[in-house]
Amino acid sequence: MLKPVWIEVPVKDINRAAKFYQSVFQLEAGEVANDGVRETITLVNTSEGGAPGISLNKTANFEPSDKGMFLYLDVGDDMLNALTRVTAAGGTVVTPKTSMGAAGSYAAVKDTEGNLFGLYCYP
Repeated sequence: MLKPVWIEVPVKDINRAAKFYQSVFQLEAGEVANDGVRETITLVNTSEGGAPGISLNKTANFEPSDKGMFLYLDVGDDMLNALTRVTAAGGTVVTPKTSMGAAGSYAAVKDTEGNLFGLYCYP
């Protein structure tokens, strides 16, 4: 089953971007989370009715562009086999399986056409 689970919006100024999205979509102000590598603000959480979550993300080398936001697709509970299938199908693993602890794991891949997207598995 192909199911989007998270969307990240790359930003340069997280506070300016938060004000924009909060204003346009009439959202409550969120707190900036900073783990020393990235700053994020969750706009919509996946636990809200099973819909994909959306966050703002300020991370080095994760730049805003006119090419769109970063989408994560659910691969179930077996990330390593999914990554093997990516390469077997002609795609490229850009970022290997990376743990986020209790929040799950992610990886970044490119498809055969050069589209970059994320894979996600729950803990």
